[in-house]
Amino acid sequence: MSKRDYYEVLGVSKSASQDEIKKAYRKLSKQYHPDINKEPDADVKFKEIAEAYEVLSDDNKRAQYDQFGHEAPGGGFGGGGFSGFGGFEDIFSSFFGGGSSRRSDPNAPRKGDDLQYRMNISFEDAVFGKQTEIEIPTEESCGTCNGSGAKPGTSPKTCSSCNGSGQINQTVETPFGRMVNRKTCGTCRGTGKIIVEKCSTCHGAGAVHKRKKIKVTIPAGVDDGQQLRVSGQGEPGKNGGPAGDLYILFNVREHEYFERDGDDIYYELKLTFPQASLGDEIEIPTVHGKVKLKIPAGTQSGEKFRIKDKGVKNVHGYGQGHQYVIVKVVTPTKLTEKQKQLLRDFAEISGDIPEEQGSSLFDRIKKTLKGD
Repeated sequence: MSKRDYYEVLGVSKSASQDEIKKAYRKLSKQYHPDINKEPDADVKFKEIAEAYEVLSDDNKRAQYDQFGHEAPGGGFGGGGFSGFGGFEDIFSSFFGGGSSRRSDPNAPRKGDDLQYRMNISFEDAVFGKQTEIEIPTEESCGTCNGSGAKPGTSPKTCSSCNGSGQINQTVETPFGRMVNRKTCGTCRGTGKIIVEKCSTCHGAGAVHKRKKIKVTIPAGVDDGQQLRVSGQGEPGKNGGPAGDLYILFNVREHEYFERDGDDIYYELKLTFPQASLGDEIEIPTVHGKVKLKIPAGTQSGEKFRIKDKGVKNVHGYGQGHQYVIVKVVTPTKLTEKQKQLLRDFAEISGDIPEEQGSSLFDRIKKTLKGD
């Protein structure tokens, strides 16, 4: 199957702004995150969403994608070409006995498989970056047989069924004439070789399973759902081919009181009614340390203040985000009688309580002077 259009994956139009792309990604990544969504294909959808966002969130990559699609210069975005259809070459070979040289030579060098590692990191590590070490399962060439799969002192033999090609041609007479059907050799399973005496360490596989430690640098500014490619740290290649790559998918844990939106950080500040009415100077926490923020008199609930350059450094080097402080005026739930009376007096002075709900402050003052 061919790849879906990245705009279609995120459910946005081609004219969508970066903010719209970001919102769509955040919604979908939470919906299909494998730790939350237990559907069988959630992991595949999540990876597709992350790949689409990685391209469309970068202006340069997006421009190339808009012009060339998945076949952008430099290898495109995650592959393409006929090999992406996973069957074209087989069909061609089935009818005409052809096919690519890669398929016809089982001993040709082949790149190793890619690996994916899901890494859970803290909010602070995502903001500032970090050097760490991870351990991953992998295959390594067997040291006993040097990757041949054969017992030391022996060597694999050329398969007599396919003469080392790994494939067998079968001629079939059809109404259209004689057709050649090429199939994988069942004797050697496409390797072109037969191991008579297998290595006792790898049992003929030529590789052994191990766990290896590698050092990883978490880039400063990485966001939840983004991934990092570590070249050459995937599965080893076959027949002298290069190793695959390791893709690290980041899962950023939520912070106790900060919330991130792209490169900006949001913080909810709770104020009392007197603070909001009279104004105040308050010490505000940021990921970069505490700063003082002046709250002007008459501040309303929901108002937003910006603290410049106290957000997240852009992972691609495009500047620094800000921190936004959202004010929430808290209404007290437990009041003493004196506090209640003071609020009633304040409301009456402000004209907020209708006179029929009780005597006015002026009437109560007169009664007090008269001794009533």
